[in-house]
Amino acid sequence: MAGLIDTIKLAGVLVLAIPAALAGLEFLLVRGETTTGAILLGLSVGLVLVQHRLTTPGDLPGLAAKRVAGSVVGDSSRESDDEDVVDVPRDDER
Repeated sequence: MAGLIDTIKLAGVLVLAIPAALAGLEFLLVRGETTTGAILLGLSVGLVLVQHRLTTPGDLPGLAAKRVAGSVVGDSSRESDDEDVVDVPRDDER
């Protein structure tokens, strides 16, 4: 689930991408300039994709914390699963 900061970043990118996409649609559909319209649509989609996929230096501490927390939680859950198993020897052989 995306955090508050990620949502604000996405809103900031959409402020730039939506007008470019609308202008691209206008060029493409109304004015008949397919090249300009396609370029503007591609740039707006690319802007959103780059923002979603790009890792900036400010994102690295958060990613490192998630990785460390995930490994700590993952290791403790494996140990607790092993503690729940009890081996009972069979006394009678049939």
